[in-house]
Amino acid sequence: MAGSYSTSFPKDFAYGPPDEADGDAGHSTPDSKPRILLMGLRRSGKSSIQKVVFHKMSPNETLFLESTNKIVKDDISNSSFVQFEIWDFPGQIDFFDPTFDSETIFGGCGALVFVIDAQDDYMDALARLHMTVSRAYKVNPNIKFEVFIHKVDGLSDDHKIDTQRDIHQRANDDLTDAGLQNIHLSFYLTSIYDHSIFEAFSKVVQKLIPQLPTLEHLLNILIANSGIEKAFLFDVVSKIYIATDSSPVDMQSYELCCDMIDVVIDVSCIYGVKEDSENQAYDAESSSIIKLNNATILYLKEVNKFLALVCILREGNFDRQGIIDYNFLCFKKAIEEVFEVRLQSQAIDAGSSAMHSPIGSLGLDNTRNNGIIAKS
Repeated sequence: MAGSYSTSFPKDFAYGPPDEADGDAGHSTPDSKPRILLMGLRRSGKSSIQKVVFHKMSPNETLFLESTNKIVKDDISNSSFVQFEIWDFPGQIDFFDPTFDSETIFGGCGALVFVIDAQDDYMDALARLHMTVSRAYKVNPNIKFEVFIHKVDGLSDDHKIDTQRDIHQRANDDLTDAGLQNIHLSFYLTSIYDHSIFEAFSKVVQKLIPQLPTLEHLLNILIANSGIEKAFLFDVVSKIYIATDSSPVDMQSYELCCDMIDVVIDVSCIYGVKEDSENQAYDAESSSIIKLNNATILYLKEVNKFLALVCILREGNFDRQGIIDYNFLCFKKAIEEVFEVRLQSQAIDAGSSAMHSPIGSLGLDNTRNNGIIAKS
């Protein structure tokens, strides 16, 4: 992998080096993957977010990143669910430049992430946010608009809340004054020095996964029949959770699950792979049980090469591990069917509309027939 990225993962797990655009911002890939645009003023932290989340760069190493001066395209293709492109835009980009093709850039965009530096005066950033959102919405009303209030690690809790409230109020007032009250902005407090940036990107990516309701349905069935309190379906490389059950997400629980993935991969890389072996550190045999001192158990199971199920449950409910493992096999089989239906849909029609109907049918019908029936 190009660049100074962390090497805690095998090379097979790399997302690959970013594909730097050669000035032709309108160039698109043949498979037309959903596109996430990273925008914001200079030095707001856009490139750092991309490197930390998708290239495993240490947050401290981002201090040495140079400012982005051209559009950088990054193809994210880890699993059948996590497939999209990230375009990192320079902060000085001029929307009124004749060479800026709004139709091409915003037309194929699934989500637009605007990064605001919370430690700086954000009035100019709000003006740029309004200009960006207004321009993008006119081209593509279906874009999901996400605002990362970034670098909040240096703020007190009260200051974080006040900053978020102020930015939220000003941004929405500007849209209302312009007659664009139909535009919905989602706001997140983020920092690369904790797990908040991973959780925020999880929410962004989930909106681009048409199978999300099916995945949530499967996870709800799993936890209801296995005595599990919380379950996450993780993309192992980025630690983005592409789905979770319908119960609220507790930040501390999410952080524990992220740390567990790091422990499993790091230990497997050290002790689980023999020299001169092509075996990967994370494979079909990967699983882990971690018992905490508060009678809570973290349980990780491999779903496929890129996805892992991480569950949180009470120690007493783990006495029937055999039932939990059986239910997991049913869950894994259902996930494989979701993959198969999606591949069939893509073969018939590359458009997203071809994927919604069969996936919904699978989630409601086949899941029940093959489903998780053992009671713990």
